[in-house]
Amino acid sequence: MESLEFELRDDYIPLCDLLKYCGITETGGMAKQLIDEGLVQVDGEVELRKRAKIRAGQVVSGDGFEIHVA
Repeated sequence: MESLEFELRDDYIPLCDLLKYCGITETGGMAKQLIDEGLVQVDGEVELRKRAKIRAGQVVSGDGFEIHVA
């Protein structure tokens, strides 16, 4: 499993943008598709909102990846 750390520069980052910036998907559209299919979890719960506000301290995970937001 790939474990990444993402340093937040603002109060939050939309979930679909986080996946794209961390290289989990190549495009925002692919990120949205992953989320739509229920393949992304935030703090252990499936998240279906593409633009969910991800804040420092949260963990975003899925098949083969885990992102710790600082």
